[in-house]
Formats: sequence, structure tokens, C-alpha cells
Amino acid sequence: MASVLVPFAQGVEEIEFVSVVDILRRAGIEVCTAALGDELIVCGRSGIRIQADARLDEVLDRAWDMVVLPGGLPNAHILRDDARVRALVERLHEAGRMVAAICAAPTALAAYGLAAGRRVTSYPACREEMEQLQPDAVYVDDAVVEDAHLVTSRGPGTALAFALRLVARLCGEDKAAQLRAEVVAE
Repeated sequence: MASVLVPFAQGVEEIEFVSVVDILRRAGIEVCTAALGDELIVCGRSGIRIQADARLDEVLDRAWDMVVLPGGLPNAHILRDDARVRALVERLHEAGRMVAAICAAPTALAAYGLAAGRRVTSYPACREEMEQLQPDAVYVDDAVVEDAHLVTSRGPGTALAFALRLVARLCGEDKAAQLRAEVVAE
């Protein structure tokens, strides 16, 4: 069974977080949500309180198949600036494992230098920051952009399509199609 880590902090975009976690779990993927701080309950950008499965420090050393960075502010910037998250993302990237980010979180990939020469996307208002952080990235306005083992997406409205592409990458196109039909995604 594939395993996915979803680290998050204050201001996480709830739609992106819940869509990814829910769809991946429906696919039978092991998903661990990890709060960056000491508290397991984190307040999202719309004031929804989300309880993490673990604290990040408790699960950092596991061999994850994928890490997913959800967006929302200040969450995306907290993730981007956290040395533990950076080391985790870089470790998975170097091992050829999947790294995914949505909304403002792809700025972390650009800040870490992982978007170099890759096709990426982000929340539209983050495009300039992405281009400044990683001038040789190829910025694309598609809902979901896949390049090698990087997957990026634009925002809350693309969260379901993003989650389904992650399922396709981890479990295959048939499983993604099955889930698409089950949740009546267009």
C-alpha cells in the first residue's frame, strides 16, 4: 500500500487539504496528516479546526511514497520556510518519489530549486513569486500539471482533479476513473 504524508499548519486551505486526504483514503492509500507545531488541532484559513494524525517530528523518518503540500496562507509560507519540510521534500525528490503541491504551496518547490526546468503551476496570484524564485521553471496555467515526479495544481477549485491525479499516479488510471465515477466528478 502506498503511503502519503500531508504536513500542514495554521491557515491551511481546508478544501485542498480535505479533498486530497479524503480521495487518497478512498483509494486505499495510507495517508498521515502531520501538524508542524506541538498542537494536533490546527485552525484552517476559514476557521475550520482540523485534527492531525500526528506531529511532523513523529513521522519524519518514515519512508513515504509521496508528500503533498496543501495551500492556504500562512500555511504555504510556513511549510516553505520549515527546514524539516524542506529536508523531507528534498529527500523524496532525490529518491525519485512523488512530490505534490497545490495553490500557494508550489512556491516551496520553487524556493527549494525543485521546479528548475520543470512544468509547474500554482495559485494565479503566486505566479510572479514562482517565476522570481525559479526563473527557469516552465509556468503553465493548467488545473493540474505533472512533470516527472512533481505534481502541482492551482487552488481550491482544482483540488478534486489534483487528488484524482495523485490517485492515478499511485494506484493507476483505472482506480482514479473508478473514484471519479463514485464521487461524480466531472
